[in-house]
Amino acid sequence: MVGDILFVIGLLVSLPIGALYFRDLGDVTQMFLRVKRKNMHRFIRHEYRLIGIGLAGALLMTLAHLLLGGGATWLWIVALALTALLYGFPYVWVHVGLRNQRARARYFPIAEAARWVSPSSSVLVIENKGRARAHPDAQIMRPHLAGNDEGLAGENVVMTYCAMANLGVGYTPEIEGQKVELEVLAQHGNNLILRDNVTGEPIQQIYGRREGESAGMRPWPTVRMTFRGFAKAYPDGEVFINPPSKNPLLRLFDSLIDKVFTAEISRQHREAEPIIDNMTRRDERLHNKTYVWGVSIKGDAVCWTDDFVVEQGSCVNATVGGTPLVIAWDPKYESLGIWTRSSAAPVQSIDFFGLTDQGEQLSRFADLRPGLFWHVWAEFNPLTDINRIDSQPESKAA
Repeated sequence: MVGDILFVIGLLVSLPIGALYFRDLGDVTQMFLRVKRKNMHRFIRHEYRLIGIGLAGALLMTLAHLLLGGGATWLWIVALALTALLYGFPYVWVHVGLRNQRARARYFPIAEAARWVSPSSSVLVIENKGRARAHPDAQIMRPHLAGNDEGLAGENVVMTYCAMANLGVGYTPEIEGQKVELEVLAQHGNNLILRDNVTGEPIQQIYGRREGESAGMRPWPTVRMTFRGFAKAYPDGEVFINPPSKNPLLRLFDSLIDKVFTAEISRQHREAEPIIDNMTRRDERLHNKTYVWGVSIKGDAVCWTDDFVVEQGSCVNATVGGTPLVIAWDPKYESLGIWTRSSAAPVQSIDFFGLTDQGEQLSRFADLRPGLFWHVWAEFNPLTDINRIDSQPESKAA
């Protein structure tokens, strides 16, 4: 009798928690279920505590069966198999399959990186004091985070990448002077959710701040361009490459996971609808998969498309949240850039490095979201303007 009671208690603790873990952080479950953000955040905050309670329940169930004869053998075997699946899959997927390289990324010279990266491949670039790093989408797609202890010319910068959103943003992993230890956990709204392992709090990549807080990580000017453009702009630059593991089992595992990632992300670029539809709204002003370059200043959000900027003569001026900006397409380096203007006076032309037609050196606008999918930008910025220029009224669309 006691054995049966303890067996049932262990069963009722372990399997429900495992089912929630699988649902909220299993990732692939979102192809079939609409997982609520609040539930995902709960498991992100308490992952190890909930896993511990759930596995303790499985242990209680097992001891009750083996020592006290509680529960039927077939039920115990089925329960253990379900426990292994419900806890094992999301844990391995998140902590092994998505293991990041925030502190151990390897960077290679351009000539060597050309073995893995084609000239027209899109790369995400950060630069400091003349030193530049490129992160090809295909290489950073699965680790999601890349950085190392060496830093970028002495600055600690981690490139964050969300393949679902086609968004890469460089951040200094600190909030108000306190270290942030980033780990990949999930995605919602087709955008990556990280966890700060110091506080346990979730961080939405597009915002770069902990949930419910106004202060966030310092963004670095992140440039989306082609690999050949990067080689022209920074011939001494270095390129992030994620080489196969030397461990044969891990190498095989990574190969299988990469094939799944590549196939699904390819669909995300091809098909109009998100391959995982956990969006809360639709905005049909642009095709879902249009690439946009977005900024948000003091609650004023605006995005631009590269074709619009080219049609306007490759250079437009706009004011966002009271900040004057210049947005320009550079055909030589195949890149759309946004810089902060020093005054309200319009800029007629500006080169890739920020030198204007008036001989003034401008700084890139740091808080830019370069070349992400329109449907993701609109999800997190529902009042965004599109293709604003100073000569037109600054209207907001709901």
